[in-house]
Amino acid sequence: MSILEDPIALLDGTPTTLGDIMAGRAALLVNVASKCGLTSQYSALEDLHEKYTARGFTVIGFPCNQFGGQEPGTSEEIAEFCSATYGVTFPLTGKVEVNGHDRHPIYKALTHVPNEQGEAGDIRWNFEKFLVAHDGAVIARFSPTVVPDDPQLIAALEALV
Repeated sequence: MSILEDPIALLDGTPTTLGDIMAGRAALLVNVASKCGLTSQYSALEDLHEKYTARGFTVIGFPCNQFGGQEPGTSEEIAEFCSATYGVTFPLTGKVEVNGHDRHPIYKALTHVPNEQGEAGDIRWNFEKFLVAHDGAVIARFSPTVVPDDPQLIAALEALV
């Protein structure tokens, strides 16, 4: 089964699939958190979403509370924070587990992909990024400290769209 077929809920609880959220577009999948030192990346993620949406691209945020309890809020609190603080318009899913026994199936597939340093395996921290083609193929993985406007990430995105 492709990651596009895996069921997931949107932040408001609406059941869907990754394929439906992507709607034939390429995407940057990011496990996000509202109370992390990297949370300011939301701004650059929103900028990417806005800049490339007309070219068939979206950012999709996956709230996760597995790293230091840095996403403790309810879905409503997460939505309000992202909208009011960073003007986020890209889709957000309901909270997911990205590591461990209850890891979401999408992340079971993603963690097999090596990052820019050649390392695969568990998600290391909030804001790890995966560039995914419209057909669900994972093109690249970027460590949490690789910012959304990093030249390496932008080059991979430009090559994709």
